Amino acid sequence: MQRLTLDGGIPENLKGSIVALGNFDGFHLGHQAVVGRAVARGFHERRPVIVATFEPHPVRFFKPDVLPFRLTTLDQREQLFAHAGADGMLVFHFDKALAVTSSEDFVSEVLAKQIGAVGVVTGDDFTFGRGRKGDVAMLKALGDQNGITAEAVAPVLLDGVRISSGRIREALEGGDIGTATHFLTRDFAIEGVVQRGDQRGRHLGYPTANLELGDYQRPKYGIYAVRVMVDDGSEYPGVASLGVRPTFEPPRELLEAHLFGFDGDLYDRKIEVALHAFIREEKKFEDVETLVAHMKDDEAEARRMLALD
Repeated sequence: MQRLTLDGGIPENLKGSIVALGNFDGFHLGHQAVVGRAVARGFHERRPVIVATFEPHPVRFFKPDVLPFRLTTLDQREQLFAHAGADGMLVFHFDKALAVTSSEDFVSEVLAKQIGAVGVVTGDDFTFGRGRKGDVAMLKALGDQNGITAEAVAPVLLDGVRISSGRIREALEGGDIGTATHFLTRDFAIEGVVQRGDQRGRHLGYPTANLELGDYQRPKYGIYAVRVMVDDGSEYPGVASLGVRPTFEPPRELLEAHLFGFDGDLYDRKIEVALHAFIREEKKFEDVETLVAHMKDDEAEARRMLALD
């Protein structure tokens, strides 16, 4: 898997590619269908496959003050695209120049000339170009004029409902981890570098690896059963608190994960915490003793949910 940019150019071995075009934040079942079709075309036509995504998200460009909503980082998307069978990930830097590019120029100059694409696959709701004037019908017409065969993949429905990143965000906000996992085909996971904290968890008998949430969508604050992937490839079950730690002052938003069976130092290392199940909402306790008692109950419930006991 190669990570590409337009400024860096497209290597010769990836010219003449089939391009899956979209944002693909979350890489849910609907996104997987689009990329899967591109990979299938690449296989049958003996062509490389590139998955194109945007960074920052166009919504962030047009509305810089919008609340955090990302479901994946670029690193996470790169791994997911690679597992799906793509040969490269092209990152479009979404800036003013791209925002004002006309639909016609996007196809003729960007897709045809700069990328050298011969095929494009999108979702049926894909829009592009200045003012989002381009749709799948225009993409097919412009593609025909520029030697690009474009097609759109029908939406994926579950129980008659279209799968979307928006519905996944709503599920996370409501603590409905099961629905989010169902749509994503995996647990929603937060990746980051472990921060040095006040070591309060260690003093309470529950040392934690602490992550800041950054641009991620905020799931419902509370306690979760989790699985944690460490940068050496090892994985640990655990229990995590996601929220502002209301028992302590001052409030600080963190994801604090306690790894079962881990004995070591994770400071400054990258980990990924996958939210497996919601246990309870976060609470403010009157004293530390009551908090620790609930932490023991949370650990027991997390072990049960993770089928460890």
